[in-house]
Amino acid sequence: MAGRMSWGLADQAVCSLNNFAVGAYVARSLGTVAFGVFTLAWVTYGVVLNVSRGLATDPLVVRFSGVPAWAWRPAAARSTGTVIGIGGVLGAACLVVGLGLDGPVGPAFTALGVVLPGLLLQDAWRYSFFAAGAGRKAFTNDILASLVIVPLLVLAARTSSVAPFVFAWGGAAAVAAAYGCLQSRIRPRPGAAREWIREQRDLGYRYLVENVSLSGSAQLKAYGLGAIIGVSAVGTVRGAELLMGPFLAVLMGLSLVTVPEAARVLRRAPHRLWIFCLVLGCGLAATALLWGGVLLLVPDGVGEHVLGQVWLPASQLIVPASLGVAGAGLGIGAAAGLRALAAARRSLRCQLFASACYLGGGLGGAVVAGTVGSAWGLAAATFSSSAVWWLYLRSALRERNLNSIGKVRTS
Repeated sequence: MAGRMSWGLADQAVCSLNNFAVGAYVARSLGTVAFGVFTLAWVTYGVVLNVSRGLATDPLVVRFSGVPAWAWRPAAARSTGTVIGIGGVLGAACLVVGLGLDGPVGPAFTALGVVLPGLLLQDAWRYSFFAAGAGRKAFTNDILASLVIVPLLVLAARTSSVAPFVFAWGGAAAVAAAYGCLQSRIRPRPGAAREWIREQRDLGYRYLVENVSLSGSAQLKAYGLGAIIGVSAVGTVRGAELLMGPFLAVLMGLSLVTVPEAARVLRRAPHRLWIFCLVLGCGLAATALLWGGVLLLVPDGVGEHVLGQVWLPASQLIVPASLGVAGAGLGIGAAAGLRALAAARRSLRCQLFASACYLGGGLGGAVVAGTVGSAWGLAAATFSSSAVWWLYLRSALRERNLNSIGKVRTS
């Protein structure tokens, strides 16, 4: 288990560094306005990615983690085929939007429509490999994408438009996605997309709503802060998030493997699932608080060297930001247990409640006490939602135990 989690952390480190390097290079090459256009394409990809994961890869991770290869392989073929279908449909929509828009935004969305299937498939292979316990393959795949994108970005920099950078980003993902087929020796089956979505509809539709509500609440919170306080508040909050960046990278890396590992625990020793989730959640919360303590010791000179003028206002948010991330880490343990139990209905209710708390706490705090109030409101929201996650996990485990006892008595 430690080895598989280590590969998850290593893979996420590569992804985080790659995303940071791409963003920084594009920003330096194009300037503020063009980088804003590239960011619109990036954010749109994030929304589509949540749709793809909800319908295709999340059900795969829940139901086919730790299963024999003869069960995983056909499921992975149908799941990745579904991803290609989603990329094709939503990519066509981006093409239509791009062709109808004037200015630099149109070509950027047109390029995004072309590369979406490859981008989504490369992400799907990462989750598929972790479901199979083959995190090394996901790490190798991301290393390849990081190497391929370097010459493509250099070529794109010879132009002054956004579309070549989108093609470079998506082209590298497409190469890695093709390599994923060679690594797994699996050919995706787009023709089985309808069958996969129908079979997994009890999970897929709920995970779709979960994922979209999570990203949607974050976007609405950012827009709301800009309207209530001003755009500078959005930058200050973003600065605090950057300070928590190393721990957030750990959090995202572990999220690749927590559900597969919880599913393995459930199959092999179901009575240990609660302990697994508790250790996971408390460990993440304690690590977040430890990282927050380290940030409080950073001298102002070092902070200003890293963030410039953003450091001073962002440093005032370190305590509430650390508590907020600690609350989120505590909830991740319970969320992994609910996913492993395939308790999609309970998981959806928890996520909708968490999204509402996140939005209400962030904006309500902003109204009362500005940027600092927003940060404390988010911290309170994460701990409240984590409590709900744990209550629902306990009820799901209780229901499963009662069902198991009933089956034993019937037999």
